[in-house]
Amino acid sequence: MQLSWDIFCTVIDNFGDIGVCWRLAHQLAHERGEPVRLWVDDLAAFQILHTQLDTNKATQILDGVEVRHWTTPFPAVIPRQVVIEAFACNPPNDFLNAMVATEPKPIWINLDYLSAEAWIESCHALGSRHPRLPLTHHFFFPGFNKATGGLLREACLLAERDVFQTDISARNHWLHSLNLEAADPAKPLISLFCYDNAALPGLLAHWTAGEPICLLVADGKPRRQVEVWLNEAFVHGKRLQRGQLTLVALPFLSQSDYDRLLWACDFNFVRGEDSFVRAQWAARPMAWHIYPQEEDAHTVKLDAFLARYLADLPDVQCNTLSAFWHSWNRNDPISAVTHWQALWRERNFFATHSQHWCNTLAQQTDLMQQLANFAIGKLSQPG
Repeated sequence: MQLSWDIFCTVIDNFGDIGVCWRLAHQLAHERGEPVRLWVDDLAAFQILHTQLDTNKATQILDGVEVRHWTTPFPAVIPRQVVIEAFACNPPNDFLNAMVATEPKPIWINLDYLSAEAWIESCHALGSRHPRLPLTHHFFFPGFNKATGGLLREACLLAERDVFQTDISARNHWLHSLNLEAADPAKPLISLFCYDNAALPGLLAHWTAGEPICLLVADGKPRRQVEVWLNEAFVHGKRLQRGQLTLVALPFLSQSDYDRLLWACDFNFVRGEDSFVRAQWAARPMAWHIYPQEEDAHTVKLDAFLARYLADLPDVQCNTLSAFWHSWNRNDPISAVTHWQALWRERNFFATHSQHWCNTLAQQTDLMQQLANFAIGKLSQPG
């Protein structure tokens, strides 16, 4: 069955929300060949992610996706067959009323945040009636097993990764495009993408006195925090040497280039949701800086993922990785260095584990296709 889609996105913090929505919209348009209308409230933020976007246009076609500026008052449009509100962003009332007037009524899905917590399995795909309108709202949870909605993964992603990681010339050509030297086995590459973290200065100091590494620092908060530690300007493209530590300030990368960064590195520090998922598809060792929440609610989510990610591994390696992730997420400048040393000594073990974990995840149907299958099933039901 051919479908049509409306996707609603509000840009709340950084680029995670729009990053996920754009990946989904692009995949639907290119892999299923279906019309997608992406409603975004902040075009300026979206333009940073996709430079070809024109912020002066309320309607435009961007790489096969119809991008609409989500404004008030909301324009009169006929809803598509499937309506996705990303992360409970609440479509406008005028659009909900238009959904009521549409027959058959669109399939309305709330695409929720990613979590490894067990409770999402019992709530995934459940429906909830709107309190005043004859509409049903379905909850859809991305996740890490077959009882959830899976993860975003383009059909060609893992094959492209394998070519990139095994073709040394292609990898070095890409690194050169960022003014980076060819990969040196004696100098591991580490990517840094994190929120503000009090543990970072201690790690930076440790790396200056340890074995040689090259730290590729993402634009935004990571670059500014490194700049404070350096006590000097650290602008895009700058390369500095501090003892054994080489520091490179990266420009803002497109989504495809960020994937290649993860593929090229020997270890990846990632944050939030989008980069966290992409790091898992990179099949490289990683450390996740989860988005901080009040009363340490994020720690429950961190532990839920660790329980799945480290299941069946020896206690020593479980404790090693878990200890560093916890110290990193507690912003603990003392224990982070100690636990990093233990983790780094085991990096070959975790490289193997990362590949195994990725292969296990890849056995699931991806999120985009699960959304389509769910919508087709609902639209095929009589009445």
